Amino acid sequence: MSQKRYKIRKSAVAIALTLLIIIAGFVVYFSGKAIEKATYPMRYREYVERYAEQNGLDPALVFAVIKTESSFRADVVSSAGAVGLMQIMPSTAEKLAKRLGEETPSAEELKDPETNIKYGCAMLAWMRGEFGSMDTVLAAYNAGWGNVKKWLADEAYSSDGVTLHTIPFKETENFVGRVNLAAEKYREIYYGG
Repeated sequence: MSQKRYKIRKSAVAIALTLLIIIAGFVVYFSGKAIEKATYPMRYREYVERYAEQNGLDPALVFAVIKTESSFRADVVSSAGAVGLMQIMPSTAEKLAKRLGEETPSAEELKDPETNIKYGCAMLAWMRGEFGSMDTVLAAYNAGWGNVKKWLADEAYSSDGVTLHTIPFKETENFVGRVNLAAEKYREIYYGG
């Protein structure tokens, strides 16, 4: 083989390898995005975005609560009796229905995605009005309003009576961390940051 043909063949191989590397990079990048989207789905997006907006909430946070609470399973009921996507207690739904001027939804109705998301967003907004800090709101969402009120009144958990510097329930501390992490991922993947 002549020197000229060898150089042409060598250049062609280099170009082909470069193109392969570029294509592989695109495949890895886009498959990574597909994996992220599968890990952080946006099921029930219409309801989440509608009720998040109505309640002045970050939709990424609402998706994160749903992912953490139920993994998007609408018919799940916890051992404590919390129902649906956002794990609403029927007693809480009763209080929320009064605030909304509506009939109290049954436990079966709370399995309906739209109803559950509507009540879950109303509950987050109500708690935000009460507690302010979203970490405190999330702690109350998980551990209950009464527990958080007690913690805020105790200097061992809150130095200012407004925010918690320590969450005494490990499950609640983990819940707050998991929701915040998932909310960050939802913002990054779907809301540009």
